[in-house]
Amino acid sequence: MGTTIQSRRISESSLREAGKVVRSGGVIAFPTETFYGLGVDPFNVPAVQRLYDLKGRPPRTRPVLVLIRSRHELQALVSEITPAAERLIQACWPGPLTLVFRAAVAVPSVLTAGTGTVGVRHSAYPDVQRVLEMIGGPLTGTSANRTGQPPATTAEEVEHAFGATVDLIVNGGPTPGGLPSTVVDTTVSPPRIIREGCVSQAALRAVLPSWTA
Repeated sequence: MGTTIQSRRISESSLREAGKVVRSGGVIAFPTETFYGLGVDPFNVPAVQRLYDLKGRPPRTRPVLVLIRSRHELQALVSEITPAAERLIQACWPGPLTLVFRAAVAVPSVLTAGTGTVGVRHSAYPDVQRVLEMIGGPLTGTSANRTGQPPATTAEEVEHAFGATVDLIVNGGPTPGGLPSTVVDTTVSPPRIIREGCVSQAALRAVLPSWTA
């Protein structure tokens, strides 16, 4: 059985353990504003490869989302922030909007699935921010589920799906579920909606009135 932190309000000791696991190359599961996510250091190639194995997803099939605690952490992840991306950041971050950027040279190709792009979200969810603060940097946020299975909304569902193959499950209680984050590709002009979720197309158009996507 994997180690499960039995606390609906994540304790400081739980957060310290999560930071220790990630910094040592391990995998944690943690609550987000929608579902539980699987977190590893996005710059640790073996850890990212392990994510693909855990999810049963062949490598280089889909980029892995990265969560950040502030826009300052974009500098290490992206090579360009377009004017449209800047407007979306100013209007929608922190929040459930994932923006796709051209990846910085230092970003491992296994994270980008060889696309040269990386999806980044600045989450407003307090538990996510607390986990990121303890880790001290970005963290992957791919959903905690096997490929083809529904994403987990509780720590118990994560444990049922992965057991001891996840090093630590940070139990923040049930997550809301519902719509996932909206995903927008800002590497093209005009930006392209990859997935409409919590942030509606109408809300995006209000930020970029000339948008025809």
